[in-house]
Amino acid sequence: MKDFFYGIEDLFVNVLFAPFDALRALELESWFSANIVSWIFTLIGLVAFVYWMMQLAKYNGNNEEDKSVTAHSYL
Repeated sequence: MKDFFYGIEDLFVNVLFAPFDALRALELESWFSANIVSWIFTLIGLVAFVYWMMQLAKYNGNNEEDKSVTAHSYL
């Protein structure tokens, strides 16, 4: 049973965390390159936000929403 847990440790430390070790070593050379994953996620989030705002503006431009005070029963 002990070998099973050592096998899990070996998988995570030597295989699955290897890309993170490479990014940590890359940070000493270039901070921007080491944070490429963060930049990609930030870019994806920014594109999704702009798309969502454009869709909201298009929906708001149709004047389909009932904006009266009694539009919802809880009001």
